[in-house]
Amino acid sequence: MVLVNGMAAQVTTQRLRQSEVFRPTDMEHESQQPSPEYGRRRQQSIFVRGLGHMVSRVPIDFSALEERARRVMTKRGFAYAAGAAGSERTMDANREAFDRWRIVPRMLCDVSRRDLSLTLFGERLPTPLILAPIGVLEMAHAQADLAAARAAAAERVPFVFSNQASVPMEKCAAAMGNGIRWFQLYWSTDNQLVISFLRRAEACGCRALVVTLDTPLLGWRPRDLDLGFLPFLRGMGIAQYTSDPVFCEGLAQLRIEPTTDPVKPRNNLFHFGARWQQIRRYPGSLLSNLVSRAPLAAVPKFLNIYSRASLTWKDLAWLREQTHLPILLKGILSAEDARLAVEHGVAGIIVSNHGGRQVDGAIAAIDALPGVVKVANGRLPVLFDSGIRSGSDMFKALALGASAICLGRPYVYGLAIAGEHGVREVIQNVLADFDLTMALAGCATLADVASAALERVV
Repeated sequence: MVLVNGMAAQVTTQRLRQSEVFRPTDMEHESQQPSPEYGRRRQQSIFVRGLGHMVSRVPIDFSALEERARRVMTKRGFAYAAGAAGSERTMDANREAFDRWRIVPRMLCDVSRRDLSLTLFGERLPTPLILAPIGVLEMAHAQADLAAARAAAAERVPFVFSNQASVPMEKCAAAMGNGIRWFQLYWSTDNQLVISFLRRAEACGCRALVVTLDTPLLGWRPRDLDLGFLPFLRGMGIAQYTSDPVFCEGLAQLRIEPTTDPVKPRNNLFHFGARWQQIRRYPGSLLSNLVSRAPLAAVPKFLNIYSRASLTWKDLAWLREQTHLPILLKGILSAEDARLAVEHGVAGIIVSNHGGRQVDGAIAAIDALPGVVKVANGRLPVLFDSGIRSGSDMFKALALGASAICLGRPYVYGLAIAGEHGVREVIQNVLADFDLTMALAGCATLADVASAALERVV
């Protein structure tokens, strides 16, 4: 028994053995070169600038970061980014579950040099941080995915291009130079479009394919519903589609049939405004878009083919035949699904509940992680997504067996506040926090983190 906030609580100690963590050749943690001292370097930069009374516009504390982003974003944009499913219990559970895990620091360990690097799918990465795919980034900042891509490349962090991006993948790839990028796939009902997306991703240098499984349908999201707002209906977040030759083929010749749905939009200024946004956001000149049917046909076509609810495990064999990229399945929370993923030969798993945006009352992602890691048993990397807000969160997820960490909402808020620079600052802050947490917990390498002790307060 221990005392927590003055009350007795039971504590379960979990010490992960190295044998429980992914250790094949393509995921070894090596220490050939010391990593930059992310923590001290960031602290020094902040404090030295503070001497001249120069304080960043991008808050370090997550609550302050979110509040600053709320003030600069539109009401609709912030609701879409910050909201979750139902009463948002899953999003809350993600944070509460992290708080139940406590780090047990070790003393008198040589942490004068720390190595945060790893090798994942044959790529040497300086840190285990990855920018998760986030759709419709134009609601955060005008430069959207382009700013995030530049920031990721500058900070040497992989960026997962969203299927629902506001900027085509080719433009983001060009902006990243040699930066590492992956592509996220929402599996459309149109197989030819899926193949086209895969070919484009391969051609623009994507190194892995992330298949998001948890969104065969949109979750029930009250913040968006209360505002009557779905960005795709305004032509937002569909740049991968409107830049795709398969999707656009014959689009201008499509006849826009009158809807048979009894619920129809009113023909008022707001409705015409939404149609104007569809026209304005479609690629090409404004004049050509005004006379073409394509811009107004694109949105209903997208809605008809967006996601396939009929997918089963058997369909993965077809997907593997279409691409040479390693395939990761995102949205795995069940140990049984992890077993099936291994059985079907995928290259990796991302434990995620979509940041709480899909199922209200679902298991917290960090609570699902140990069971998935146990099933994977070192046969493939298990990445983690959902609820990461700080470097100490990264530490806990890695100590529980994650191979790498995907960061979501924090970088969106940094983007909203200060564009590319804001994303870079968020990355720098999270990595600085992680580096210092490693050192102060007595860990010099990711292997040390993987075998670190955590206590779970229940």
